[in-house]
Amino acid sequence: MQIEKGIDKLVKTVRVMILDKPGFFGKVATAIGAAGGNIGDIKLVGYGLEYNTRDITIFVDSDAQLQGVLEELGKVEGVIISDIIDPVLEMHRGGKISVKSRIAIDSISTIRKVYTPGVAKVCQLIQRKPELAYLYTAISNTVAIVTNGTAILGLGDIGAVAGMPVMEGKAALFDALVGINGVPVLIQSKDVEEIVRTVASIAPTFGAIKLEDIKAPECFEIEDRLDSMLDIPVMHDDQHGTAVVVLASLLNASKYVGMQVKNDTVGMVGLGAAGMGISKLLMAFGVRKMLGADINTGALEIFSKEGGKPVTLPEIMASSDIVICTTGVPGLIKKEMIRKGQVILALSNPRPEISPDEARAAGASFAADGRGVNNALAFPGVFRGALNARARKINNRMKIAAAKVISSCASAGELVPSILDREMHAKVAEAVERAAFEAGVARPRTEEIEET
Repeated sequence: MQIEKGIDKLVKTVRVMILDKPGFFGKVATAIGAAGGNIGDIKLVGYGLEYNTRDITIFVDSDAQLQGVLEELGKVEGVIISDIIDPVLEMHRGGKISVKSRIAIDSISTIRKVYTPGVAKVCQLIQRKPELAYLYTAISNTVAIVTNGTAILGLGDIGAVAGMPVMEGKAALFDALVGINGVPVLIQSKDVEEIVRTVASIAPTFGAIKLEDIKAPECFEIEDRLDSMLDIPVMHDDQHGTAVVVLASLLNASKYVGMQVKNDTVGMVGLGAAGMGISKLLMAFGVRKMLGADINTGALEIFSKEGGKPVTLPEIMASSDIVICTTGVPGLIKKEMIRKGQVILALSNPRPEISPDEARAAGASFAADGRGVNNALAFPGVFRGALNARARKINNRMKIAAAKVISSCASAGELVPSILDREMHAKVAEAVERAAFEAGVARPRTEEIEET
């Protein structure tokens, strides 16, 4: 699995003035290492008559360890600590996204074309033939990223505004990976009726709706109602993006251990948004025996209606060939609960239900945690393909097509490919677009609109 360096570490950038003489930077590196710090990027930011200034990125386990690094650096002769910078906060300063014109506004003539009076011609064309909005506006390439902030990352209910950095991150990935305009939409409400009404009202602005970080069970009703009301794709990423990547992971894991996913008994531990989405997609893929456990009886009822069999955690561990965990409870799965030969995907971040090393030591034939199973592997290509097809829905056929491509793009020995593999995202988009046409949920391409 591909794991980002320092993903579980505290990251700080220390700006230091270092005497410009041989050996002094070596003393800095030695001091950092002696205090347990690990050095990342090093950047020269200024020259002086006697001192050079460098930004040194340091990975540590805790604030206390960082303090120890700073104390050691303070003892080094010829070194002055001038600033301590949080690189994450610096990257977010001013926000991560912006709206820019695709056309250079460099003359009055251009203004008259893109604005008044020229724009009136385009408005009248769209008034007569609304489908032309897909050809002459950004609607066809714009996705709303909608949240009410009730289930942000692993942070829980922190509110829509506090969740904005996550929505900006999704928008940045849309742009960088597949060229989609992602627009965050914050709804400061927990009322299902208000959320549905708000999204339905603004939907004409967008080619698709991406629901994000809305807690269960409300997320299920919101998605179902919007999906039936709107004629554009609506997808709750925490359910379906995660499900696509989990299916892709299982397709590869099964190859490594010689299993058949469809014929195996799969146990789902945790039936929140992610767990329910994974269960639904696996059953749509053809898994014949799907077991599920959750402390919430309402979740078990929904799971049963979808075709799964509610059981207890001990029953899952005793009878499942594949166990998938999305509970958010670190250490929930104990070593003695694992049967020899099981596949274990403990996906809760940042700390899984059981570590892959522990699971393998207990007899699991394959084990992984959630660090590589990231829904950003799926949602860019899925939405790119849906927009390209001008799809009315994102259905299971499209999701399964995406999972198969993601699986096929992983390098030998890896569970999934890199998120930065743009060729993989393009292939996912192509497969999803093709599946949309095959499933009958696509519409004529934009270049065909004028002719019809």
